[in-house]
Amino acid sequence: MKKWVLSLSLAAGIVGLAGCGGQGGDTVAKTKAGNVTKDELYEAMKDKYGEQALQQLVFEKVLSKEYKVSDKEVDQKMDELKEQLGPQFQMALLQSGFKDEDDFRQSMKVNLLQEKAAAKDIKVSEDEVKEYYENKQKEITARHILVDDEKKAKEVKAKLDKGEDFAKLAKKYSVDTAANEQGGDLGTISIDDPQMDETFKKAAFKLKKDEISNPVETQFGWHIIQVTDIKKKKDKKSFDKVKDKYENELKVSKLDPEMMQEALKKELEKADIKVKDKDLKEAFDPILNEPKEDGDASDSEEEKQ
Repeated sequence: MKKWVLSLSLAAGIVGLAGCGGQGGDTVAKTKAGNVTKDELYEAMKDKYGEQALQQLVFEKVLSKEYKVSDKEVDQKMDELKEQLGPQFQMALLQSGFKDEDDFRQSMKVNLLQEKAAAKDIKVSEDEVKEYYENKQKEITARHILVDDEKKAKEVKAKLDKGEDFAKLAKKYSVDTAANEQGGDLGTISIDDPQMDETFKKAAFKLKKDEISNPVETQFGWHIIQVTDIKKKKDKKSFDKVKDKYENELKVSKLDPEMMQEALKKELEKADIKVKDKDLKEAFDPILNEPKEDGDASDSEEEKQ
C-alpha cells in the first residue's frame, strides 16, 4: 500500500467531533471512575492524529478547487490495487487504518488529485504517446535469464550470440528459480502488468519477435530478454479515442515523489492556509517550509530588525 495513503476515517472522526466544540458536557462514555466527554475525546484524537487528519482534509479541499477526479477514475484505481494485492487487499486496508473501502476511496481520490496537479507540467511527445498506444494494443510472451552482475550477463549474452540454446543457458545460469525450470519462460506480459518491473517491460516491449536484448539492469539484477511471441489484442481501440487517456497515463508514469511533493506545495501556497488551532499551527511546515541555507539565518534576522 502506498505511503500517501492516510487514514481518512480518523480525519472524519476528528472533524465530526470538532463540530461539537464548546459542548464539553456531552458524554461519549460513562464509567464508575468518571465520564469521557466529546471535548476530551476530541483533544485526545487531535493530539495523536490531528496534523495527519488536518493535512488530509485541507489537501482535498485545495486540490478539488482546481482539479476533478471522477468516481470512474477512482473505481479503476481501486480495481488495479485489488488485482495487485489479491486476497491481501482487505488486510492491507486494515493495517493502513481504514475500516472499509469507502474510507480508502476518499484517500485514493486525494492521491489522484495530487497526481493531476503534478502531471499538468509534464511534457510528452506525440511519438511517445503513439509508442505507448502500440504497446497497449499488444501482449508479448517473453523469457529471460537473470544473473547477479553485468559481467556474468555479458558472458551469457556472448554465448547466445554464438548460437547456444536459450533454455539450457537459463537453467544453468539464471537465478530466477521459478522461471529457469521452464527455460526462463515468463508467460504472457502486458505493458500495464502491475507485477512486472517497469524497466524490464520497457526493454521487452521494444524487442521484435525472437530478438534477444542486451543485458538490462533492474532492481532484481541483470536480465537478458527474448520475446518469443507477439499478439495483437482483439479489442484494439483507435488511437484518437484513447490518445488523451494514454497521454495522461504517460505523464503520471514520469512522476516521482519529489515532483508530487513540489506540486502539492505550490497548490498549498496559492491557497494561503491559515491554521487557527494553536496546537496544529505547524501541521503544514514540513511541506511549506524548506530547510534554510546557511545564509538565510542572517537574512531572517535582518527582516526582524
